[in-house]
Amino acid sequence: MIKNLLTAFFLLFMITTYAQLGGETTYQFLNLVSSPRQAALGGKTLTNVDYDVTQALYNPSTINLEMDNQLALNYSSYLGGINYGTAAYAYTYDRRNQTFFAGMTYINYGQFDGYDEQGIETGSFSGSEAALSVGHSRQVGYSDFYLGGNVKFITSKLEQYSSFGVAVDAGLLYINEDIEFQATLVVRNFGAQLTTYAGQNEPLPFEVAFGMSQTLENVPIRWHLTFENLQKWPIGSPNPARATTDLEGNQTGEEIGFLGQVLRHTIVGLELFPKGGFQLRIGYNFRRAEELRILDQRNFSGLSAGISIKLNKLRFSYTHAKYTSASNANFFGIQIDLR
Repeated sequence: MIKNLLTAFFLLFMITTYAQLGGETTYQFLNLVSSPRQAALGGKTLTNVDYDVTQALYNPSTINLEMDNQLALNYSSYLGGINYGTAAYAYTYDRRNQTFFAGMTYINYGQFDGYDEQGIETGSFSGSEAALSVGHSRQVGYSDFYLGGNVKFITSKLEQYSSFGVAVDAGLLYINEDIEFQATLVVRNFGAQLTTYAGQNEPLPFEVAFGMSQTLENVPIRWHLTFENLQKWPIGSPNPARATTDLEGNQTGEEIGFLGQVLRHTIVGLELFPKGGFQLRIGYNFRRAEELRILDQRNFSGLSAGISIKLNKLRFSYTHAKYTSASNANFFGIQIDLR
């Protein structure tokens, strides 16, 4: 059974899928930050194997006993007045290894004024999307490896058009308890639309990611390192607005070297006092920083920072993430221990 599961996982990883990034796939909300903790650590941390039940939305192999009867509710006042949030809950049926997870991601794009091709007003309309995830994780034999999976049921309504889809996430996690080190490989959003908006089938935001983290010995710091969107290389494209012109009027386009491409896949994060009731978090997303960077102006795009405070059975989290000079995002979360 375990051999079959591992074979299926690696076959899924090896499939030649050239899924694209933002603007070229549908259901892009599936890649939004799932919690304040995720946001503070750069937006895509994969190896939090502890009480954080929201982590399972991104990596189902992290589902563990500490998530038992934990309920998390998260909200963000996102860019452009968009509101979205997540909810997550886990329950242990069998104290040995039978922990099951359920989560929800919801986004509301707000109200828009509609016009026809002649510019005549047609009334207001709205848009919203949601995804329900259910997942489970199992230890691979008596090894230090854990294999997990999520199934997502996705619904989307944009004006008069609607769509329904199904996707799966799969994660393989390695845990070394002696040095408090974790590493994971995750395949996300592998699926398809079952019903389309207007008869044209669109790809889902498929992604392969790899992450590592470790708590330092005798130092209250945990570092996180994530390599995102490994299914696409190169990930960076030259920005025409950054072309330079010499005195003779010759233009030279932006060049992105090998190191620049590697950095665009990289996210780093640090947690101070990771096991305490009070935590400080900071992260840096290199791709966000580079894509939203403004020439000759320092706007700290890609930087994020947050805090977490635990009071009895409640844990409150807040994060502020820098995007552009015009707009940033705030993330709020609460996790309740129902045991």
